[in-house]
Parts: sequence; C-alpha cells; structure tokens
Amino acid sequence: MLARLARRRFPALRTSFFGLCTMGSTPKRRLAHILDTLAPPAETVGTLTLGDVSYDIPVANVPARLPHSRSQDLLEVNDPVNLDNLHFMLQKYLLGQDIFLVSQPGPYARRLALTFASIINSEYEYIALHRDVGETELKQGREIRAGGNLVYVDSPAVNAVKHGRILILEGIEKAERGIMPVLNNLLENREMNLEDGTHIIHPHRFAQLDTLKDDSGNVFIPAHKNFRVVAIAAPVPPFPGHPLDPPFRSRFQARFVDPVGAFLALCPPNANADNTSLESRLRELVLSTQYASESRDALSAVSMSVIPPFPQTALQKLSALTAAFPPGALSPYHLARLMVTLHTALVYAPMQAWAILSRQTEEMGLGVLGNPILAFEDETDDREGESAGLLNYTLVSLSRLSPTSATAVFSHPSLPSVSLTIPAGPAPLHPFPFTGSASFTPSLRFVGLLTTLIQAHALGWDVSLVPPAAPATASSSTSTLVRVFGEVLGYTVDNVHLYKELGGRELLMRRRILDGGATAWDPSSIVEAAWAGKLVHLSGLDVIGPTAGALARLVQDREAELWDGKRIVAEATRSEIDSSSGTLSIAHPSFRLIATASKSLPLKDWLSAEHANMFFPVAAQPMGRAEEEAILFATGCSPSTVKRLLAFAERYRASMSEDSVQKNRKLGTRSLVRIARRMAAVSGGKYDAGAQTEEAQEDDLRSVLSRTLLLEFLPAMERLNVEQLLDEAAIPRLAPAYNPSPFVEEDALVFPGPSTTGGPSYATRVPLFNVTDDIVGVKSHVPYMDHFYDNSLQTELMRDLAVDLELLGEHVVLLGNQGVGKNKILLGRPREYIQLHRDTTVNQLMFTTSLENGVIKYTDSPLLRAIAFGRVIIIDEADKAPEHVVAIFRSLAGQSELSLSDGRRVRSVKERPSDIVVHPNFRLVLLANRPGYPFLGNHFLQVLGETFSAHSVTNPDQISERTLLGQLAPEIDDELILRLVGAFHDLRKGYDAGTLNYPYSLRELINLVKHLQAYPNDTLGDALRNVFDFDVYKPETIEQLAAILSRHGLGSHAPHLGIVAAREAANKKIKDAKFEPKATELGEPKEGEHDDKEHSGGNKWAGGTGGRDTAGLGGRGGYKRFYKGGNINQVSDELKKQVPDHVREKARQMAREELQRRLEELDMSVSEAAGYGELLNATQAHMVSLYDLLEHLAAKEEERVWVKRQTDGELDDSRLTEGLTGESTVYKRRGMEKPELGRPQVKPKRIRFIFDLSASMYRFQYDGRLQRSMETAVMLMETFDRLSRKEKYVWDMYGHSGDGADIALVSELKPPTDMKDRWKVVEKMSMIPQYAFAGDYTVEAIEKGVKDVAAFDADDWFVIAITDANFGRYMIKPEDLSRAMRRDPKVHTALICIGEGAEATWIPKSLPGKGFRVAKTADIPTVLRSILSTMIDR
Repeated sequence: MLARLARRRFPALRTSFFGLCTMGSTPKRRLAHILDTLAPPAETVGTLTLGDVSYDIPVANVPARLPHSRSQDLLEVNDPVNLDNLHFMLQKYLLGQDIFLVSQPGPYARRLALTFASIINSEYEYIALHRDVGETELKQGREIRAGGNLVYVDSPAVNAVKHGRILILEGIEKAERGIMPVLNNLLENREMNLEDGTHIIHPHRFAQLDTLKDDSGNVFIPAHKNFRVVAIAAPVPPFPGHPLDPPFRSRFQARFVDPVGAFLALCPPNANADNTSLESRLRELVLSTQYASESRDALSAVSMSVIPPFPQTALQKLSALTAAFPPGALSPYHLARLMVTLHTALVYAPMQAWAILSRQTEEMGLGVLGNPILAFEDETDDREGESAGLLNYTLVSLSRLSPTSATAVFSHPSLPSVSLTIPAGPAPLHPFPFTGSASFTPSLRFVGLLTTLIQAHALGWDVSLVPPAAPATASSSTSTLVRVFGEVLGYTVDNVHLYKELGGRELLMRRRILDGGATAWDPSSIVEAAWAGKLVHLSGLDVIGPTAGALARLVQDREAELWDGKRIVAEATRSEIDSSSGTLSIAHPSFRLIATASKSLPLKDWLSAEHANMFFPVAAQPMGRAEEEAILFATGCSPSTVKRLLAFAERYRASMSEDSVQKNRKLGTRSLVRIARRMAAVSGGKYDAGAQTEEAQEDDLRSVLSRTLLLEFLPAMERLNVEQLLDEAAIPRLAPAYNPSPFVEEDALVFPGPSTTGGPSYATRVPLFNVTDDIVGVKSHVPYMDHFYDNSLQTELMRDLAVDLELLGEHVVLLGNQGVGKNKILLGRPREYIQLHRDTTVNQLMFTTSLENGVIKYTDSPLLRAIAFGRVIIIDEADKAPEHVVAIFRSLAGQSELSLSDGRRVRSVKERPSDIVVHPNFRLVLLANRPGYPFLGNHFLQVLGETFSAHSVTNPDQISERTLLGQLAPEIDDELILRLVGAFHDLRKGYDAGTLNYPYSLRELINLVKHLQAYPNDTLGDALRNVFDFDVYKPETIEQLAAILSRHGLGSHAPHLGIVAAREAANKKIKDAKFEPKATELGEPKEGEHDDKEHSGGNKWAGGTGGRDTAGLGGRGGYKRFYKGGNINQVSDELKKQVPDHVREKARQMAREELQRRLEELDMSVSEAAGYGELLNATQAHMVSLYDLLEHLAAKEEERVWVKRQTDGELDDSRLTEGLTGESTVYKRRGMEKPELGRPQVKPKRIRFIFDLSASMYRFQYDGRLQRSMETAVMLMETFDRLSRKEKYVWDMYGHSGDGADIALVSELKPPTDMKDRWKVVEKMSMIPQYAFAGDYTVEAIEKGVKDVAAFDADDWFVIAITDANFGRYMIKPEDLSRAMRRDPKVHTALICIGEGAEATWIPKSLPGKGFRVAKTADIPTVLRSILSTMIDR
C-alpha cells in the first residue's frame, strides 16, 4: 500500500522507492546491489570542469567509436558561445536528460555535438535522417549469412543504447512524422523491444529482475546508464520541414543555437584584421543581414522577406578565400560574383534584394553591385575581367608536385601572384594554359569559370555549379567544365547520375545478394571514390531534393556512417585504423565532389540553405554571343545562317518567362549546334548527291526551327509570338515542298530532292542497316509493316528522322496528336519496345527481377538489350510516366551514361568489368502525345533537356491526306474524299482555335473511310457516328460539327448528329418495333404527378415517355420536355399530327408561362435573359475547352502515385533484397504523393481577373472591346461555376477605371452561383465605363491585385489584367508595368493590351512572356483562355 501510494504521489521516486521495498525479498537482488556498490570506480583520464559543473572523464571502451574529426572541425572550447552551449549540454548529460539543438541549417550543431562527445571522451553513434529512414534504420536490420542463417544487426541507435554512447540524430525535420515516435519509449523510459526478441529495459529495472529471460525465452538487457540522445533540427518554420510530433518533442531539453554565435564560432574574427578590409566589411554585412532577418519591426520585415539570412558557412568561405587570395579593389561584376558565392539564394532573388545589398555595399565603401551574369560582347568590354575567377585572380599555370598534389599559380592585375599546393589525381595533367590541340574552344569565360572551380578546390571545398536563374540562356558549358577540371588536375571522373527514386542510404551503400543467397553490402560509387581519391560528378543533384542532405556530413566533415559499424572518419592514424578491426577508414585527401543540376526544376525548389552550406557555389556563366557564334561557325554552317539563327535565339530566349519555360523548348546552345550541323551536313551537301547553295540553307531554317521548338503545339498566343520573332530575325516562311517517294539504290535509301520555290534540290542518301551488325536482331526484331500509304508529309518526316538517327547520330523524340502514325514511321532497323505508364519505375526500365531458390536474379530489360546490341529502342507513351522516370534518358542520350541500381554502369567505353558499353548503333526514340490540353501528360520535355532532337508528327496536309485515302479506298468517290479531307481539316483548325476540344486525327478519318469502303450501303451519317457519338451530350460541340460538315457540302449526307442521329438510326434499323398506346384521347396540357418510377404511355405521370398531355419525352400534347431516365418510347408521327390546334396553342402558352416563371425566380426579364444568352453563346466553345482543362488539372493534382516502404500492398520489386531478410516495409501502395520539403502542400490556386472599365472602353466600343470583355467575363463565371472541384480555385474579378483601381465585380468569398447574379456582374461592367471619368489605373490595379492575391494561403497565385490604356497619354512607362507585375515573385502575372494598348510595340519585349498585344478584340476570349491554360498547367 505504501509503495503504491508513493508511486502515485511521487513519480520521481517510483523506481527507487519500489526497489527498496522489494529488494530484501530476493537474495539475488541484494547480492547484485552489494556487488554494484563494492565495484571499483570506472577508470578515468581526468576531470572536466565547465564553470560550476565538473565531470570525471572515463576511459573509452572502444576508441574507434570516439570522434575522429579534423582539428578545424572541432569547436574552440574557450569561445564564449561554444562554452555556454557545452556547459548546458554537460548539465543535461549529468541529469540523464536528452538534448534537442534547434539550429539554422549548417554544420555548427553537429560539430557542437561532436565537440561535446570529444571533451567528455564519449563514444558516439550518428544517424542522418531523411524521408527514407524507417524503423529498420532506427532499431534492427536483418542480414542473411552464409548457409541461409538470418541474423539481426543492431542499428546505431541500438548500439548507442547497449554501449552507453551518445546518439546524434541530425535532420529531425526531414523524417516522416510517423517514424520518430518509434524512439519515444526509448527516450522516456529507456525501453525498446527489438526484432530479435531482446527487451531493452531501464538499468534500475534490470537490477530488480530475478531472471534474465521472459517466459518465451527472450533476453532482457539493460540500457546503458551513459546513453544519451542529441537531436538536431532546423526550426520549422521558417525553414522547410515537418513539424515536431508533440510527444517526441516533450522528451527533450531544447537549446536554441544563436545564428550569430554560430557564425562567429565557425569563423572567429581576426583580432589583427583591418576594419576597412573586404573581409571585415562583408563580415559586418553578413551579421547585419542576420539581425535584420530576426527583427520584428514593420520596416525590417520588408527587407527580411527579400533577403534571407546568409548560409551558416558564409564567413568560413569568405575568410578562407581572402586569406588565400588577398583582395584588391573589386569591380561591380566581381563584387557581385563574390556575393553570389557567399549567398547562393541571391541567384534567384528579386531585384529589390540586389538593390538593398548594393546600397549597403556602397555605404561600406565597397562600391555598387553589378550583374554576376555577364555576356561580354564588345571590344570595349572588360575581357580581362571575364577570364578571372573570384577576387579577380586568374589561373596561369598548373604543374605536378607529387603523385597526389599539384602547384597552381594565380595572377592578379595589380597584386603579386599566388602559388598554392592543391590536391590532384594520379593521371597525367592536361597541359595548361590550353594549346591549340584542345578538344574544345577555351574562351575567356571558360577560363574564368575554371579558375573559380580550382580556387574552391584549393580551399578544400566541394563545388556546386549553379545554373543561371534566367528561364533560357546559352550554354554554360557545365559538362565540359567538369570534364576539363578533372583533366587538368589528373583526376578520374566518376559520373553518378541521380534520379528521384534514390534513397539516402543508396547514396552511400548498396545491398546485394551473393551467389549462395547471403546478403552483403557494397560501397556506392561515391564512397569508392572517397577512398580512392577520385573526382565524383553528381549529375542532377536537384532531382533528389532534401535526400541530398544524407551527404552533408561527408561533404562538410569528410565523415560518414557505413554498414556493420564501418565509418569513414576525417582523421585517424595508421595504428588507429589497424586496431579498429576494419571499422575505420579515411577519405583520400584528393577526393572531391562537383554537383550539377538537371535544370528541370526552378532554383528556389532545391537551392536551399542546406545546399549552400554543403558546397562552394559557383554561379554558371552562359556564353556570350561571340563565343556561341564561334561554336556554330565550327559546324560548317554558313555565316549568314548562323547570324540569323543567333538573332532569333536571342529574341526567343528573352521572350521566355517562368510560366512558359517549364513546358517550352529552351533553345540552348546544344539545340543550335544540332540545327547548324543539320544545315551544314544536309543542306551543305555532305549527305546529298550534290551541294546546295547558301540561300537554300537559309530557306530551310524556318521549318527546322519550327520543328525544334514544336511550334505547332504551342498555345495560340505563344505560337503567334514565335512567328513574329522569326519574322523579325528575317527568317522567311516558304510554301511546303513536295517530297517524292524514297527508293533503294545499292546499299542506300535515297530520298529524292524535294520540290523547291527556286534553286537546286538534291537527294539525300542514307546507308541501309548492315545486317551483319545484328544478325539475331534482323531476324526477330525488325518490325513487320503490312501497309504504308505513301504521302509527302511522312516521306519528309522519314527523311528528317533518317538524317538525325543514321547520319547525325542523334536520339529523337516524336510528339503528335493521337492517330497520326508515330509508331508507323520505321527505317528497317532492329528495334526493342517499351510502353510506359503511370506506374513505371526506374528499376523496371533497367531490368526485371525474379526469385529463384532464394536468390534474386536480374534479367536485362529491352533498354539494356538495345544498348548492348545497338538497336533502336522505342519508348512509347513517354508523357504518361512520372517525369523522374523519363529523366534517366537524359544522361543516356547526352553522355551515353547511366547508373544502374544493381551497381552496374552504362558507359561509352568499358572502365570496369561490369560496365555495359553503349553500342555505336544504339538509338533512343521516344514517342509521346503533344503537350498540353486535352492530353495533359507530364511535362517530360523539360527533364530531358536538349539531348534529343524533337520532331512533331502532324496530320498530313490536305494533298497528302487525299493521296493516302485514295490509296486506301480507291472505290470511294474522289469528290467525297475531297469533302471529307476538307471537313477534317476544319475540325482540326477548330481545335487549334479552341472552339472544339478534341483534336480529330488521321486515324479517325482512315477508320471512317474504311467503314464506307467495307459497307457501301451505310450512309455517311451512319459512319460519322463512329467518330462523333462521343460528343452526344455536348450540344455546343454538335452544333460546331454540323456547321463544319454543312460548309463542306456534307450536311445533306448527315442531316442530324448527336442524340437525334442515334435515335434515327435505331428507328431505321429496327423497323418492326413500334409503340402504340391503348388510349389516345387528349385533354389539357399539364405537368403531371411526380414519383420515382418509370412510366410509358398514359397521361398521369410527369417525366414518362410516349404519353399524352403530361410533361415528358416521346409523347404528344405536353407543354415541355421532361426526362427522368429509362427507355424512351416514341409515339408515331401520325398520332402527333392528330393533336388539335387549341391543344398545341395551350401547350405553347404554358411553355411561355413556365419560362416567365423561371425568369421571375431569377428576377430577370426576357430581354435580360436574351442578352445574357447572347454573351453566353458567343464564348460557348471556349468555355467548354477551358472547363475541360481546369477540371482535368484539378483531377491531375489528385492522381495517385506509388508510395513505397509500406507494410502492406503490392510487393515492391526494388526491395526484394530487403524482403529476403525479413523486413516488413517492402510493399508499395497507391496514394497521394507527399510534396517535397520546402514545396507547398496542394492548396487552392488563387486567381484574380482585372478588367478595364475605363471611359475609353465605352467611347470606342464600336470595335467590340467592351462587348468582348463582357463575353470573357461570362466565360469565366460560367466555367468556374460548372467545376466539380470548385474548392481547387479561389478566384475573383475586379475592374479599374479613371475613378479607381479596385472596382469589385466578383468576390472570392461569394462567386455568383445563378444566372441573375452573373447578369448583374456584366451589367455593372456595361454601365461603369459610361459614367467613368477619364484616367487610367492599370498599374495600380495590377499592384493591388498582386498584393491581395499573394496574401492568400495557396499553392499558386495568378493575376491576369486587361487594359486598353494609351500608355503614352497617361505616361505609363515599361518599368512601371514591370515593377507592378513583378512586385511579388511568386505571383504569375499577364497583361492583355487591347485598343490603344495593343499599339504599344514594346509590350512583349519589355514584359517577355507576360505582355500580350491583341489587335482584334474578337480574340480577347481566345487569348485569355490560352494565357490562363498556359499559366496554370505548369
């Protein structure tokens, strides 16, 4: 009773008091207690005193588990900030409490924990947390040993508990919230049940046990009394991550790490430093920016949102850089480059951030900040500065010093040269400076970037090459730069191509199955390179997101945890390594990492503070015009063509916006080189029977550019803008040429020269495939083609493909609508085939797995077979697979490299025995539907980059289509073929214009003609139902179809479409089925009674069929149609004719009264309803298209993906090895994909539409501008009201006039839900311009719109404005509009200029991708729909 009371009232005394009450009852317990008391004290090495706290430091049991950090990575204990933190940690350690360090991203908190472990001589374990960490990594893993024995392997957490070590958990905010509670009981009670049956219990509880096993024979073991946990996490918010689980948080003692203190602790100030030096002034700037970010006053909050805090390692980089390279006076350009190095987020920061920093640097006496991304064009430019690296130093020589080092000499324009000893690889150094025999052109820009890389390398940092923030630029020579960096320093470069499915553990190690079925671990390529001192190129680091943080410790401290207790440490003597039983190893001092991005993701999505702390950022510098021009000249392309090509490219790149770049082709240098090679090789006569003139090359340039940019598939406004840019670059448009049929001549396929508008035309010869290159493939893998109907368009496409695949060695991607023959275009090559879909994984592309006798077997996929045997691999439906899956083809096409998950590699030359060498005949052909609506595939082109030559497969022109159909169905009348081809041509034009929402293809037309050929007795109307019955319940579409058929003289052949045609056809085909009602007498028309049953005939029930008097369908005498479902019984026309005139008139009167009643309910007059109906009908087709797009995008956001590491579901073939060992998380299930850390959750999209309601809209309404604006408003209101997922879009509508900038039309809180409210909106739009004063508030309306929209909690923000402002009259300058539209970088804006506004030719140039001129007001609905679809579908 006493013990129970004590436990209830005094929890802290629970264990000890209860133990005293029961101790005496068992001699064993008493003996254990006595022995524990008499045990000699643990051997110590001394006493640590921190302030008022002392601790006797014990001798370590396993010295290999002690910290082995570099001296510079252990913090200075006497530093006041460090001492205060260490004092707190020692207090908590002595109290037996676990610690939680809350710190900004960076190495300080980890080094603080390791410093603490070092000063108390404590062994430690370390776990880097990321999204893939599960229970196995926190408790016990399983391994199969030789002989098939299953053993359990303790995780670092369990080892720490058993052996009394400090457990460091870094990155708590990255782990899934459901994982960390696994440790709750361990943290609270020091208890954990392990998979092998062992029970870890509190040491006090263990001392009271009578037995060491439970009833099942499972063993009890005590948690070591010295076990402690140090958890590390960044605060969420402001940093991205998961919030802490409250029960988990409550078990820790928190310590916030002062960011300023961390800055100074990592890089203490130099007491002898000159306060006017560059380092001192920039140090002051870094610290003041940190203070400003923490400020809570309103003024500082503005700058805080613009300039985030500097990374934690900024001062370290600055101090090391200025110490090694004494700075002189810096130009604005070099000062800006230095700022970007210290604060990488400035690369994509808004101009306000640069303006604030520039003002601060100027006030400090350092001068203004320039543009860190320069393109030196003129002879007067600072060309010497271009070749310099950081702080204006230039690399002048490299020479070998030892097998592992070299000497680098850097010069400065006004200071003495600097000579540094730097690590190097064992291979011979490529001569530097470069000679004329170099495989590339070493421009001044390139030498400057190479200098910067070697400066970072000399300081001991790994490098991240950060791509330009501009949406589209010339090449930055990333791949060449990495390769040359390795060559000049004698490195062997290991390219590691990353993809999204890679887990954090796989970055360091890989599990495999041995021949006997046992499991083993192998080091990853990164770890092997660390041991061997190689250079690793991490290609596509951006795609793995926060998982890259698993490498942070290796990058920053050169330490990492491996398998079976193995560890890479920063420093260890040979005796320490030898005595560690193979658990310790060190990274080679020459080991380096260079990270590059795939450029498929916006910088803000992955260029985080953690990334900036891990690497030394080097901002990539795109080529200038002169350098890019020299590269294009080297292809042999004519100077005139090159100049026009570059003139267009510059305009096109400048026109790209953040909204369009995610879907459109970037037209980088690689694409220009491909175009120039083609123009030089094909048009220049290299592969022709003769040589063409320079003029002939230029003539073909427009079509090649259009194909490269997939111009035909761009939204209407973007297509018009590109066409205008082509005209401005003097690239003419030519009539399409006729392409004669190819023929085989000797060992070549010959494509005769096409017809031209003038000048010579020559044939193209393509060598036939050599059968001896792949005898087996020719026998079994050449596809069989039972027919091919020759036509000019596909002949031209085959020639273009043959040139790319066979002559230029390119990989290609074919895009087009459905049914245009993408799979039919073949060149007699052996091929493999893979069809992708939403569930395709990276592993499935590489191999298939099977389990045979307990051993996993891998069978190479068709892709690997094609690589090895030199076949064409057709990758079908590439737009249906997840983007990260398609992304693996980028490195395969661009560098002939691929990293397989089983450890093998695909390479152009064999470097390892397991390498798969790419056969020279191997080609990739990707097939996909056109981008955008209605296909709504993934934007895979962006992740592919420019490694593929793009071809658009379109429907044939009318002449080619007639020729093809004539060959297919020679018996059908030519006149009918002509009319059908014309009608389908107009159907496609209707789709392009947005009035139809389906792209009618050649496939539908072929099937239609086949039907007419096979069943000549069927009418054309019968056959057209095969195509048009999909749209039975879309009356607006049926009307459009009927109008187009009538226009081509086919209306009489198909007088009815849709549901009417379906019923007529049924009546014609079943002529003996007739409904005759028993009673035929008529009374007065009436509504009828309502129920939920089906009725036929009679005159009692409403909603029946074949009745009389009542409202229904198929009957006679009723006053309105009313359908409640069921089969429709139609009375005969004879009975209908028998309805008396007075009954007909009564029915008409009742219909009119019913309509009036409905209008009264809506509070609308007949004229108002008619007026609204006119507005509605004017944009009906656009409305349907916009509705389908928004509806499908909302559904696309809810598409499910494979969620891996589940405990039930379908077996995940990528985790079969873990399944063999008995792990439970080897399943996958369909579920919603969780957003990456730092990216927004799926929330509504916030949209504001701003209409111009100024006086000029009324004054000049003769051109229809006001009417079209009202129609557009109706289109938007009706579309959003019809959406089934209305919660996905939060929208409102405002106007602006001379009276103000914020005229509310539609509130986001109460959008109009019925016709009356929508009519009031357009009536208001009609009246306001009539009474408005002169003036213009376009700029103010946009500013307010951006501000209001940005304040909403959404996952995307949009403002679209319409204006007819005379910009000159109201003195509205380009910078005014630009400032308003770019007020908040996260808000996507667009401005549609009509009337006088459309006359401002500077709009699209000053607002690239955001400003649009619309000369014809009738195009306003079309343009707005196009812009909205482009902005939202990103």
